[in-house]
Amino acid sequence: MAVSPDPRKNHLLAALPEAEWQRWLPQLEWVEMPLGQVLYESGSTLSHVYFPITAIVSLLYVMENGASAEIAVVGYEGIVGISLFMGGNSTPSRAVVQSAGQGFRLKAQTMKDEFNRAGPVLHLLLRYTQALITQMTQTAVCNRHHSLDQQLCRWLLLSLDRLKGSELVMTQELIANMLGVRREGVTEGALKLQQAGLIRYARGRISVLDRQGLEQRTCECYAVVKKEYDRLLPGKLAT
Repeated sequence: MAVSPDPRKNHLLAALPEAEWQRWLPQLEWVEMPLGQVLYESGSTLSHVYFPITAIVSLLYVMENGASAEIAVVGYEGIVGISLFMGGNSTPSRAVVQSAGQGFRLKAQTMKDEFNRAGPVLHLLLRYTQALITQMTQTAVCNRHHSLDQQLCRWLLLSLDRLKGSELVMTQELIANMLGVRREGVTEGALKLQQAGLIRYARGRISVLDRQGLEQRTCECYAVVKKEYDRLLPGKLAT
C-alpha cells in the first residue's frame, strides 16, 4: 500500500500557522496525479483545490477550436484553483497534470471558508496569486517576443524548479500543446538543445545535462518569474 507523503512538502501548506494547519490537516485528501489527468476543464465549477507535492500541473488556455497554450505551471510551491477564492468559482483555463506525481486536495467550500476568515491564509494566498499572475504575464510576453528556443529553455527551467530531479517525462506532442506550437518546432528545438549538450531527449524523457547552460540560453522571462516567486513566497524554488 502506497504511503501518503507529508502535506508540508507543499510550500503553501508548510507556511500555514499552527492553528490553521491543525484545522486543515483532517480535511486534506491525498491523491495520485497521473500524467495527463485533467483536474478541471475550462468553464467548469471547481469542486476542489489541489496542492501538488511531487506532481506538476499545467494551466492551459483553450480556444474554441481546441487549440491550447500554457499560461502557467504549478508544482510544490503552490495551489491549483485560485479562481475559487478570487470570486469566480469557475475558470477559463484547463488544468492538466504535466508531470505525474502526488498531491493533496481540499474541498472547495472549505477553501472559501478559510479565505473568507480574512486571516493569515488570505494574505498567503494573495501573495501566491500575485506570483502566479507574474508568471502568466511573463509567459504571454515571452510567447509574443521570444524565440521558440528561448521559450523551450524557459519552460524546462520552470518545470525543473518544481521537481526534485533533473528528468522530465514528457512527449513532444504534449510540449507542443503547452507552448502552442507545431510538434515539428518542438522536435527542432529539442534537437538544438541536445546538440548543444544541454539536454538528452529520448522516448519521451528529457534529461537536463547542463542547467547553467539552459539559464544562459533562455530569455529574461525565467529570471523575472523566479525572482517574484522568491520574493513573495515562503521556501524558495530550487536552484
